Amino acid sequence: MTDNVFYKNAAKYWANIPATIDGVLGGYGHITDVDIDGSKLFLNQILLSHNNDPPGTNLALDCGAGIGRVSKNLLMPYFQKVDLVEQDGKFINTAKKLIGANNAKLGTLYQIALQDFKPQKEYDVIWCQWVLGHLDDYDLISFLERCSKALAKNGVIVIKENMASSEEIEYDEVDSSVARPRKLMELIFKEANLRVIKSDLQNGFPEDIYSVHMIALVPNK
Repeated sequence: MTDNVFYKNAAKYWANIPATIDGVLGGYGHITDVDIDGSKLFLNQILLSHNNDPPGTNLALDCGAGIGRVSKNLLMPYFQKVDLVEQDGKFINTAKKLIGANNAKLGTLYQIALQDFKPQKEYDVIWCQWVLGHLDDYDLISFLERCSKALAKNGVIVIKENMASSEEIEYDEVDSSVARPRKLMELIFKEANLRVIKSDLQNGFPEDIYSVHMIALVPNK
C-alpha cells in the first residue's frame, strides 16, 4: 500500500463518518467524559509542575480536531485561544457550531491534513489525540519536528494515542490507520529530537480497546 493510498483511504473513511461524538469516537461516544477527565488530570499536572517552568496558557493547537470535542471540553477552559486543524470539511463546520462561531476563544480553523500542515504561530500546548496513527513514520517525524519549532517558550506537545500491545505495528484496514508499539513511538520521538517529560495511562476505558497513553514532549536542548 502506498502512502498516497493510505492517506486517501483514511480521508474516504472519515468522509463517511457522521459528525457526532459517537462518530468521531468510533462508536465509543460513551467514553468521552472519562477521556476528558483523564486529559484534564494530565494537563493540570503539566501546567502546574513542568519543572516549575510551565507552559503559558495563551494559545493551544488541537490537531485532528474532529468536531471540536477536545477543543471545547478540554482546551478552551485553560487557554485564551485554541486553533484547530482538521482535514474533513463537515467536521470543521460542526466544530464551529459546537464551539460557537462567535466564541472569543475560537482561533483559526485549518482545513488540512496533518502531513501537509505547517504551523504559522507559536503554541503553548500542541495537543494530538487519536490522529497520529493516520501518519506514516516519516511524515510523523516531520510533523513532530514542525510542531517542535512552533512551540512558545516552555511549550509542550501532548500526544494521546492508542498503543499496540505487541511489539509490532498493528494496522486497521477499516479506517486506514496504525497502532504503534511504545518502543517505536519512543524511537520516533528521538528522531524528531524530542524528549518525554511526563507519561501516563488513561484509566477507565473499556477493556476491549487499545491501551491509551498520554505523553508530554519538549524539544531536546
